[in-house]
Order: sequence, then C-alpha cells, then structure tokens
Amino acid sequence: MRLFLSSWKLGDAPELLDDLVGGVRTAAVIGNALDALPAPQRQQATGREIAMLRERGYATTEVDLRDHFGNTAALAEHLAGFGAVWVHGGNPFVLRLAMALSGADAILTGLLARDALVYAGWSAGACVLSPSLHGLELVDDPADTVTAYGQPAPWEGLGLLDYAFVPHYRSPIPESEPIERVVKRYESEGVPYRAFRDGEVTVIDGPSAAAHR
Repeated sequence: MRLFLSSWKLGDAPELLDDLVGGVRTAAVIGNALDALPAPQRQQATGREIAMLRERGYATTEVDLRDHFGNTAALAEHLAGFGAVWVHGGNPFVLRLAMALSGADAILTGLLARDALVYAGWSAGACVLSPSLHGLELVDDPADTVTAYGQPAPWEGLGLLDYAFVPHYRSPIPESEPIERVVKRYESEGVPYRAFRDGEVTVIDGPSAAAHR
C-alpha cells in the first residue's frame, strides 16, 4: 500500500510523491469533496489542482465520481489505468459519500491492497482514510451531503489508517481554529490521532509509515 497524505496540497516534500509513483506519472484527480459548492467554484478549484500536478510532470485526468454512481464496474476499469489518484480537499463527509455511491471506496481499497496505484490526498482526501469521521463535524458540515446528493452523511472512514488524520493544525488558515477543538475532543475521548500542520506530509510505503515534516 502506497499513500501520500498531506495537510495542504503537495506540502513541503512533493518529491516524496514522485518517488512513490515512480515512472508512471499519470493521475486521476478526484474533486468530489467540493460537490456541495456551486459548479463554477468547484470547477475552478479542481482546475487548479490539475494545473499544479501538470506543472510537476503528471498527465492528469479528472474522474468525477458522480458519473459512476451505480456504475462501479466502469469506474474500476477507469481507475486501474492510472499510476495515482489525487484526492483533494473539501468536505470529508461529501467525499466519503461520493466514494460509497460510486463504489470508489471498495475499488481503491482493492487497488491499494494489490499495490496497483498510489493514493495521494490532502485535507479531506486524507481524512476519509481514518477509521471514523466523528469530530470533523466541528470543521465541516455533514448536512452538505444532502445539498450535494440528497442523502445523509456517512460517519465511517475507509479505515486504511489506524488513527484519525487531522489537517491544518496550528496553520495560518481559518480552519485551524476549529481543528483545535477537534484535537481537544480526540484527546478527551482517547481517540488515536495525528495532527499535521500545513506543509507536513506522511508517506506510507508498505505496512509501515514514515512521517516527513
């Protein structure tokens, strides 16, 4: 299993992603964490992600999970052709539901188990790998899933991490203040977590994790 997880975009060590991906610099960009936003705003944000990766030498294609709701087989075939998936930030509840409705959760878990691609995600894109999304409602609105898809929010993460991924910790962005409350809750409830400042990343290559900050 190869994971590149960041608090903010590529972080301070983008070369670690390059090392994980190796020579297959093709990336599927998944922007569904922003599906509750107006379409022009979402499109702009995902376009910036695509441009950032292309500047780094990646051949990128947006894969909109909404196009595959109820069509898991086509999505599985599509994702299998990439060296990496890039899952960007937004609302983790919206992203997690999109993964469930499209079957991307099971597909990506299977591809990672076979070491068939790299999962790279930042903020919400990393948070969904946690065991649970509980606590993140202090930062993002679970009701955004109703806005985006007309369905209630899921609370289970993919469970590929054995701790809660907490981004934007003590970082110069507005989300940093509610993140402090998330950390306090996790500490009071005994929830295993790791907090990452913007710029920090963690890389997993195989069964063990190595942090790079």
